[in-house]
Amino acid sequence: MIELDYYEVLEVSRDCSGTELKKSYRKLAMKFHPDRNQDDAEAEEKFKVVNEAYQVLSDEEKRSIYDRYGKEGLEGQGMGHGGFGGANMDDVMDMFNSMFGGSFGGSKQSRRDPGQKYPLDFEMEVPLEFHEAVFGCKKDIAMTYKTSCEPCEGTGAKDAKIESCEYCGGQGQVLMRQGPMQFAQTCPKCQGQGQTIKEACGSCSGKGYHVKEDTVTVTVPAGIDTGNRLRAQGYGNEGRGGQRGDLIITFAVKEDKNFIRNGSDIYIEVPVFFTQSILGETISIPTLDGEIDLELNKGTIDKEQYVFPGEGVVDVHSGRKGRLVAQIKLVLPKKINDAQKELLEKIQESYGVESRPHKNTFDDAFDRVKSWFKS
Repeated sequence: MIELDYYEVLEVSRDCSGTELKKSYRKLAMKFHPDRNQDDAEAEEKFKVVNEAYQVLSDEEKRSIYDRYGKEGLEGQGMGHGGFGGANMDDVMDMFNSMFGGSFGGSKQSRRDPGQKYPLDFEMEVPLEFHEAVFGCKKDIAMTYKTSCEPCEGTGAKDAKIESCEYCGGQGQVLMRQGPMQFAQTCPKCQGQGQTIKEACGSCSGKGYHVKEDTVTVTVPAGIDTGNRLRAQGYGNEGRGGQRGDLIITFAVKEDKNFIRNGSDIYIEVPVFFTQSILGETISIPTLDGEIDLELNKGTIDKEQYVFPGEGVVDVHSGRKGRLVAQIKLVLPKKINDAQKELLEKIQESYGVESRPHKNTFDDAFDRVKSWFKS
């Protein structure tokens, strides 16, 4: 049975942000919700799959495991099967509030400290040279993180004095009615915080945080590829209580001049002169670890491929090496001198009829075309 990729289920890219993920999840969950598709078994099944996918991808730890090891790596991680399970219940309740006007428990309560101005976990993209990704390396990564402003206790308000938002009554959202339906929307006044600031903190200009620099050293495993992620625990933003979140590192691997990577397979284009292809010479070609002999078949054609198992990249999940695929690029002479022309003509004549395959191929066509004009 082929299982759908969770990113495809939620119709997002593998590098999507949490906001994009949540937006797509809400749209699909509302579309396939059983209350909107009564007696529709197919919609019910899609609803379960959408929730299962979101349960994993909305959790940074589970998403990291899924990105590296797939669904198999999540066994024993408490992953639900189609229900809400360990999914972010704030998001689930937010969806229900949007659909049913808050009838499933009232206003949304964020798991994060309402006074916390920023998430503790954050992501950054780190570029890797081709060889660093193929062979692995240790890498020092310079980064900046946020730390709570002490004078305002991270609130952004002078002397930490904050007030309940008058527009939404401190709820962080307002209810809008459209016909018989009632919808919850983020409060435009306080942006969902439920609180407002009368006078900004002079130390942080109302942001609630300061920015510090740090360096983290990570061990990049051999075989890492673009889009793979690693979690550096304790290198995220610092909260009001002094605790630090995690830094999620997404890698972007640079291309190589000669080698083209496709998963754990490596492709290389090998230029071969037409005489080498005819004679079937043995030539040396580069590999990731050095070089290897390539014995050409006599009469090798353009784009013909030669495969060398075990000469590719280590699969970061299984530890097995992929293939090296050498693809021939046939090279013809751009110009010839008189002596070369004479030699080539002699070679062509020595093959007789075989050297002019077009004649036998088109003899019948020539006769038929001529017959069309006799009448």
